[in-house]
Amino acid sequence: MKINAMFLLGLTTLILITVTIFATMNMPFGLVFFLVVLGQGLLIFTVYKVLTDDYTTDKTFEDFYEDRPDLGSNYR
Repeated sequence: MKINAMFLLGLTTLILITVTIFATMNMPFGLVFFLVVLGQGLLIFTVYKVLTDDYTTDKTFEDFYEDRPDLGSNYR
């Protein structure tokens, strides 16, 4: 199974929000510390995965806002 960058980003966000909730609820230090370390490692891996993702597009800056073409007409 190929893990894509958006899944990793969601998982990282979920873990780091869980850390915030657990720290507020005075959960055991060991659990909070483990989740912090896990979240930081996952964050670094997520950044690596996003930057090395094989994503290509045919869009250019000339396309500007495709959903609002009237915004791009003032700048051309």
